[in-house]
Amino acid sequence: MSALEKTFVLLKPSCVERGLIGEVISRFERKGLIIKGLKMMTMRKEMAERLYEVHKGKEFYDKLLSVVTGKRVVAILLEGREAVIVVRKMIGATDPAKAEPGTIRGDLGLDLTDNIIHASDSKESYMREAPIFFDESELLS
Repeated sequence: MSALEKTFVLLKPSCVERGLIGEVISRFERKGLIIKGLKMMTMRKEMAERLYEVHKGKEFYDKLLSVVTGKRVVAILLEGREAVIVVRKMIGATDPAKAEPGTIRGDLGLDLTDNIIHASDSKESYMREAPIFFDESELLS
């Protein structure tokens, strides 16, 4: 059996504004993923820049920052067997128009840039992204 791993998920402003927080979290819980950290906050520009630094210089970078900065988001730390891969499959393709039905973006996403949800795409991304939003003291052991 594969070891448990953690992953980071961010529910973007459209998810919060459309009242989809519970829907998305319940999908993760039904899959057997355990919530190790959860908080709602207003995304500061500095946090958004750090989260999306891998996209700096790309044409969509500034729009991505403007979509999340100054708005309410929900940061979640999940744990489960192969959590990174499991969550990525559950959220679907980046473009909701191309995401499979049954995935979070396929069922709920409307826009390419504000596509409901962000999730770490690797263990390395998790290690970089999670500390932007959570201190170790805020996580359940």
